[in-house]
Amino acid sequence: MTGAGVPLRELGIILLVAAAITYLATGVVRSILVRSGRVAEIRQRDVHTQPTPSLGGVAMFTGFLGAVFLAAQLPALTRGFAPITPEMTAVLWGAFAIVVVGVIDDLYELGALTKLIGQLLAAVLMSVLGLSVTMIYLPFGDGTTLVLDQTQGVIASTVFTVLLVNAINFVDGIDGLAAGLGAIAGGAILIFSLTVLHDQGGAVSAYPPAIICAGLVGMCIGFLPHNFEPSRIFMGDSGSMLIGLLLAAASISASGKINMSLYGTADVVALMSPVIVVLAAIALPVLDLVMAVVRRLSKGKSPFSADRQHIHHRLLALGHTHRRTVLVLYLWVSAVAFGAVSFSVFPSRIALLLSIVLLVFAALATIVPAVQGKIGRPKDPDDEQTQRRNGTASASA
Repeated sequence: MTGAGVPLRELGIILLVAAAITYLATGVVRSILVRSGRVAEIRQRDVHTQPTPSLGGVAMFTGFLGAVFLAAQLPALTRGFAPITPEMTAVLWGAFAIVVVGVIDDLYELGALTKLIGQLLAAVLMSVLGLSVTMIYLPFGDGTTLVLDQTQGVIASTVFTVLLVNAINFVDGIDGLAAGLGAIAGGAILIFSLTVLHDQGGAVSAYPPAIICAGLVGMCIGFLPHNFEPSRIFMGDSGSMLIGLLLAAASISASGKINMSLYGTADVVALMSPVIVVLAAIALPVLDLVMAVVRRLSKGKSPFSADRQHIHHRLLALGHTHRRTVLVLYLWVSAVAFGAVSFSVFPSRIALLLSIVLLVFAALATIVPAVQGKIGRPKDPDDEQTQRRNGTASASA
């Protein structure tokens, strides 16, 4: 089914092509890395126990690039490309720059400052080439729309992009987490973009975020079979930073695209829906990032220093298995992101009910270990000694 101005079939093809290319390219990249002996060593903060090849971000970018190239050839999607709009060109160059920075970091361990400079350059490049914040709606009083000039737009876009890049990079610490969160967040923004396309009869400005999200969701889905626990390859910083940049690009592109003449000033949810959906889709990684920075600064450490206090580490400590930790985080992100986007699709009463149901379901899934009695019990020293003896015996055998 195709709605007015909504190229559902073409966007579906883009998503599937991105998934297929990424899946195949990941196998090739992994084979090359294993044969060359380039595998990620185990660090103190890691939760995996076997050396694993990285650089999966190269395969992901390959999938995204192939999908965007195909999109540019499809008549139904050409309105999302230059010369009509420069946004897709800006996204491709920004993505290329961030992947280069990520690959160098994956291979040679860049310092925090050097990596930050690389992220800033990629974000500025994308913004200067034509993808930047142009307006911000403030729901105060009768509502105010701030129109930004080019310099203000570049600064706002760069800060937002670097924040997202680091948020996804910070949360990428457990098999399948970053790819799954990228797919869910991208899917939520994709649904919002489709809603705008439908409501506005195929507005040109809504094509880029839809294309970006279709490619993003596809590349994440294509990578997940290789990356879900037990992971056979990591995406590395090249992959996590790519997801962050594409989420930022889709968010910036989607923001401000709603036609305010279609709504009354009292309909705050409709007017703020781009911002709400974007913030909801990235809520978990941003929350994890903010908590990490505050935690480290309070201890007198660098905000870029690594630790084992991320949200996924805490869920593991609660008693969740590796896979269940990932699934619980999927549930929370889905509940918040799709709950928010539902306000753009359904009447407010139905959307609110759906949001509550999703949040309650995620909360119940989180406390499963407590219900099963896996937490809150004091450790038995005899059991611990027995486990140590068994481990020693196994090692001797």
